[in-house]
Amino acid sequence: MVRITEQLIRKKSEHNELIIGTLEELSLHQEDIERIEHIGHWCRDLKILLLQSNLIPKLENLNRLKKLEYLNVAINNIERIENLEALEALRKLDLTLNFVGELTSVESLRDNYNLRELFLTGNPCTDFPGYREYVVQVLPQLEHLDGKEITRSERLRAAREFSSLRERIVQHEALHRIERDEQRVRVLQSIAEQEDSVRDLPDDDERKASEFWQQKSEHCPETRIQMAKFSRRGKDRTTKDADKPDEQKRKRRLFADCGRPYSLNEPRLSFEFRDEPDRFELDLHLYKYLDTSLVEVDAQPNYVRVTIKGKVFQLALKQDIQTDRSVCQRSEITGHMLIVMPKLNPERIVKLQW
Repeated sequence: MVRITEQLIRKKSEHNELIIGTLEELSLHQEDIERIEHIGHWCRDLKILLLQSNLIPKLENLNRLKKLEYLNVAINNIERIENLEALEALRKLDLTLNFVGELTSVESLRDNYNLRELFLTGNPCTDFPGYREYVVQVLPQLEHLDGKEITRSERLRAAREFSSLRERIVQHEALHRIERDEQRVRVLQSIAEQEDSVRDLPDDDERKASEFWQQKSEHCPETRIQMAKFSRRGKDRTTKDADKPDEQKRKRRLFADCGRPYSLNEPRLSFEFRDEPDRFELDLHLYKYLDTSLVEVDAQPNYVRVTIKGKVFQLALKQDIQTDRSVCQRSEITGHMLIVMPKLNPERIVKLQW
């Protein structure tokens, strides 16, 4: 469980010189927070609070934020609207993609007389017949619902139908509550069975995560919590792998213990090597538009090394060369580089006459 701590809030308050007492905007999104706490005591001047993409199941501990104008708790696990009556300045409330099934709980927002925008898109309650008309009538101060402006004709129609509408809403709530209780039991049982099947595997075993991500699941708060747990494990495993010392990576070795040079081709370049009687010729196929200033050539008696943007091409030679007479040229047309290295002891060619 991720808690809201003073250290976390200070980390998010760099724009305010790490001073949390005078913060007017705070963003704590995508932190896997499971409870709203401390913010009302530490940041009473907040006007904007962003808590989207967490695991918050309940709206609580916000009653001290008298200046709060915008509250975003989208993509959380909230099932009921509550405990917001004291937010006198609240103008915009975003509850997109939560699990609000108790539509009558919007009546708790009646005293928020400054509330102008409300977002409930993606909640189960939006599937109830008459959802929009009900909210429009219950919250007359609203100007926009789910991003759509509320018209005068909508208000008149909602007022006419409200008496019978509320009864139907309450019935749908009761049905949803029964379905939700059954779903909760079903999903928790499925989670328990899935955990039992991989109990013998360590937590960092990839098979554990693979089985979870491949199985079908229901859209509910319990599933969202499981998804967050496995996502965090994956991130922790990735971070742990990144923090491992580079010793596990293959080390670049240019020479054997005895001093013999190795041949290697880190830039994966094509090349042609010709062994002539009096010289070695290396035709290295450099990229045509590669700047020559990024290429370093080092010819030694028993090897030649070309370094290209930090990557090494090295070729061991079976005979010593004359380093002071070696020549390097590059073609302006193809970009290829030709390195000619005269041999220290060239081979003698004996011509036979018949």
